[in-house]
Amino acid sequence: MKKWQAIQKVEENKIVAVVRGETKEEAEMIAVGAQKGGIDLLEITFTVPHADKLIEELSERYGSEAVVGAGTVLEPTTARLAILAGASFIVSPHFSLDIAKICNLYQVPYMPGCYTTTEIIEALQAGSDIIKVFPGNMASPSFIKTMNGPVPQAQLMPSGGVSQHNIKEWIQNGAAAVSAGSSLYFDDEESVRQAAAGLVEALNN
Repeated sequence: MKKWQAIQKVEENKIVAVVRGETKEEAEMIAVGAQKGGIDLLEITFTVPHADKLIEELSERYGSEAVVGAGTVLEPTTARLAILAGASFIVSPHFSLDIAKICNLYQVPYMPGCYTTTEIIEALQAGSDIIKVFPGNMASPSFIKTMNGPVPQAQLMPSGGVSQHNIKEWIQNGAAAVSAGSSLYFDDEESVRQAAAGLVEALNN
């Protein structure tokens, strides 16, 4: 998938499922449930055992039907491993110029975690097209609107604290997309599917 296509998918679909799990199988169950519930952007975090294998398997399984990326990428070696496994985007909890360079080299979108104006501007200067506001649960939807005042060119995506109750408010305040994690974590696929469908419905209604 081309870089511009992945960015377009994020901007169009609006919801990224942050997939974690104690095992690869648990994470796969959450990813599959989220996708069945209507979330076609899947961020497989590198806290998941064998995350690169899961990224590869899901990328092959879904093809263009879903966009599979990597999250909790802390350094460039992991970024390259994820990209070679088929990750269509890279997300980290912080901004790293070294990760940005690797992603630019392979033309894969890099979504770094930022919280201050300085961090956001540094990320923009390094070529980040979408910037994760992290931790989102320490901010509020009004944070996006306020930040877009001095930095209107920033495409911001809150991560943390996103739920059915506030997802639309985030978007209405200018968020380009949102990341949802804990609200999708259940012990069975059907519950994950229902939670994902609830997020999609809350966003669209």
